[in-house]
Amino acid sequence: MAKNTQPIVKRCKALGISPAAMGYTSKTKSDTIRNPKGQMRRKQSEYATQLNEKQKVKFVYGVLEKQFRSYYEKAAKASGQTGEELLIMLERRLDNVVYRLGFAMTRREARQAVNHGHFTVNGKRVDIPSYLVNVGDVIEVRERSRSSVMFKRLLGEDAPIVTLPQWLSREKDALRGKVEKMPVREDIDVPIEEHLIVELYSK
Repeated sequence: MAKNTQPIVKRCKALGISPAAMGYTSKTKSDTIRNPKGQMRRKQSEYATQLNEKQKVKFVYGVLEKQFRSYYEKAAKASGQTGEELLIMLERRLDNVVYRLGFAMTRREARQAVNHGHFTVNGKRVDIPSYLVNVGDVIEVRERSRSSVMFKRLLGEDAPIVTLPQWLSREKDALRGKVEKMPVREDIDVPIEEHLIVELYSK
């Protein structure tokens, strides 16, 4: 299976994304700017701006080109606005939902955890990160996985505080969450100009 192994912080800088939006909060050497003037670039062409926006969304959600194109084609056939439908579809991915519920520190970690079969959807084990959740779905850490360090840290007084989007809920002191409703455009917490992606594919 193809994987995106690009350095996170470096790629975030190139695409103009805050590492915090990706779940990365620790400061690293690459966070410092030694030569600010050296970072200045010429004005991008219209095509380059559109391409950059597509690359940004692919990077945020960890989707490669072929799958991203498939999402776009499905979004284009939907009744709503293509750009918004595309983002909502990506937001519904199981790996993203696991991340948004606070069961993983980053989407990349969530994707790996789903691949390893640590989660169930409505009581059935699902190991496909691209699985799209629906209203009423219950996402839960498998019983046999709860003793691992990764999940034990999510419970108790020292558990990290998670700000849930309105379309998801999570039971207190439990490794279980639920899809209360479909996400909407306002639930996307990363600055994205989806109309640029639509313009790119419309050429």
